[in-house]
Amino acid sequence: MMYNNIIQEYMQHFFISKNNIEGNMVRIGGTDFKHIKNVLRMKIGEEILISDDDTASYICEIIEFDDTEVVAKIVPKEAIDRELPVEIWVFQGLPKSDKMETIIQKSVELGAFAIVPVVTNRTIVKINKDKEAKKTKRWQTISESAAKQSMRNKIPKVYEPISFEEAIKIAADFDVRLIPYENEEGFEYTRKVLSNIKYNSKIAIFIGPEGGFEESEIIKAKSLDILPITLGKRILRTETAALTLLSMLIYNLEN
Repeated sequence: MMYNNIIQEYMQHFFISKNNIEGNMVRIGGTDFKHIKNVLRMKIGEEILISDDDTASYICEIIEFDDTEVVAKIVPKEAIDRELPVEIWVFQGLPKSDKMETIIQKSVELGAFAIVPVVTNRTIVKINKDKEAKKTKRWQTISESAAKQSMRNKIPKVYEPISFEEAIKIAADFDVRLIPYENEEGFEYTRKVLSNIKYNSKIAIFIGPEGGFEESEIIKAKSLDILPITLGKRILRTETAALTLLSMLIYNLEN
């Protein structure tokens, strides 16, 4: 079957472990097997997209159903790489209501490697430790769904909320660390910083919650060589800022 590297939007997408790939054969079990067989009612000969949650995706043709697994064959052997040539971590100040869900969904679509919710001085949301794991699990489900929809090779991890101090410690050894700040001026500097980012860099972007970062947090970030940048003359909502910066990075770095 000829394949011209154009993946149909309606192609079903599934993530599996590398251990389930043997040569050019793929085995899919568990809930994905039930979804393929009982919900989608797919047939032998139909094609699906498989990602190994690392760097590769494959078009596969279903060749067999048994009691517990779907067996598929990789059609073109060449891997399809849909990841950015950099690793972008979004350290997102926790917003109110369900804004975090939107931020996660769109950040994954735009290529973020990981999303870390951060409690800052101006965070309004109260963290309930008893419900934290359940909330993070839901966020991870949203990440997986967005990764499937956008045909990513990997599912970005969503971490449990941490403090701003913990966040800047985690990013200490990153190659590039950026913090958009509404009082920062000079878009030419932003252009220069983004254009100098090299492939294979590990990038941290820090986004404030509603109300942004306090000046003391910006001073702390500057002392650790986290670069304040402007995203333009307009004041952006927290749910817009990360997506704007991710879009700028894509423009500069996408192959």
